[in-house]
Amino acid sequence: MQDRLASAGAANGRGNVERLAAFIARLPKAELHVHVEGTLEPDLMYELAKQNGVDLPWPSIAAAAAARADYTSLDDFLAVYFAGMSVLRTTRDFEQLADAYLARAAAQGVRHVELFFDPQAHLERGVPFSVFLPGLAAAAQAAQQRHGLTASLIMCFVRHLGPQAAAKTLEQALPYLDLISGVGLDSSELGHPPRQYMAVFKRAAQLGLHRVAHAGEEGPAEYVAEAVSLLGVERVDHGVHCLDDPLLVEHLEASGMPLTVCPLSNLRLQVYPGCLHAKLAQLVRDTRLVITVNSDDPAYFLPPLDIQASGGSGINANFLYLANVAGLDESALAELAANSFRASFLPPAAKEAHVAEVAAVLAAWCGESN
Repeated sequence: MQDRLASAGAANGRGNVERLAAFIARLPKAELHVHVEGTLEPDLMYELAKQNGVDLPWPSIAAAAAARADYTSLDDFLAVYFAGMSVLRTTRDFEQLADAYLARAAAQGVRHVELFFDPQAHLERGVPFSVFLPGLAAAAQAAQQRHGLTASLIMCFVRHLGPQAAAKTLEQALPYLDLISGVGLDSSELGHPPRQYMAVFKRAAQLGLHRVAHAGEEGPAEYVAEAVSLLGVERVDHGVHCLDDPLLVEHLEASGMPLTVCPLSNLRLQVYPGCLHAKLAQLVRDTRLVITVNSDDPAYFLPPLDIQASGGSGINANFLYLANVAGLDESALAELAANSFRASFLPPAAKEAHVAEVAAVLAAWCGESN
């Protein structure tokens, strides 16, 4: 990736922001790191709370939105996140949540989504697989007809609940495996290293499921190495702290291991406090890592006001923020979009078709600009 991005330099000053935002909006892309529970907008949250008789800790939609404006840590965010999802009670709630996100994603040029969900967060509230999974699956299966994009589901284990709970969750999911494309590992990272989850990831591999894991977000580079070598992941979610270990970066470059990076999430959760811009620029410009751009929990990680004014929110705001801080031009952004399809779990022919569409959009844009 370095060759395509190194020439970008400081290509975009402020005068180019609107132009880049327009290009990003046109750019086909896949979203590989987005938690469906993290797409719950405050207005829908309050609508579902009213329907389901759930009391929320915020007195109004405005207060709920304000609570999402500033976090001091991952755990601080998770407290707000888990309180929000308490309104999700019925199959229809889950379908409505996923469908609303898929509609917004399609409007931002997303052609394919691999959507995370956290079963344990619902099972602990007494909401069983038979309620939440059919709702999520209904939205994913209808995505092509309703919104013109494809979608699949990745079931994440909530790491702070421990490996035994993860193994139990996987067994509970067995009747529904035809609705699930893979497994992941998310939630509080520190103190919960990937090596604790070797057995459940081995079992998932035996079942033919794809494997991904959050690592190197707030955790050290060692966690990234463990996710790759011990869990056998096919993608690393976040992974930004790999930069702390140059030998690990070299290994990831050589293997072509994709990283699903979430710039605005990194900003809001204070990953690399004080030097995030430099680290993101290093990641995309100074390495040959396979980087993809994603929104993580877009309803909870609002972009800076200048990005909102030009690029809105969601995945496009993440592209625009990264372009601004790393000085990326259209060619570099197109390479990131192409990476998202290459790193997906789509069939090879579908990947090739999407990558070709990215190239065609870039060529048409360049032709219009000349």
